[in-house]
Amino acid sequence: MHLQESGEMYLETIYVLLQKSSAVRSIDVGEYMGFSKPSVSRAMGLLKKAGYVETDESGYLSLTKEGKELAEKIYERHTVLTQFLVKLGVSETVASEDACKMEHHMSDETFEAMKRFIQK
Repeated sequence: MHLQESGEMYLETIYVLLQKSSAVRSIDVGEYMGFSKPSVSRAMGLLKKAGYVETDESGYLSLTKEGKELAEKIYERHTVLTQFLVKLGVSETVASEDACKMEHHMSDETFEAMKRFIQK
């Protein structure tokens, strides 16, 4: 299933939060993203239905194998794009904000070319 940009943002957020803490709940996602409880609840329902996210009996979130793979891909795009823009002279803050916008719309071919360029 292909996710829309918002779904990818939720997965990336869960991934980032899980790097900082082993216990992440929907409320943590909402606070991090600045979204309301109903918005996060709806998104979590869609991500669960799509097979990207699971919750345990206490309400803690985890990424399925497929969810983790997609979240890692999105996060890698974000970090590489941020590095690329910083190398061009863009401030870290602006580079990160712009990378967030770009990461969801870029082809794999373009991303891989940028990644190779940064590694040189």
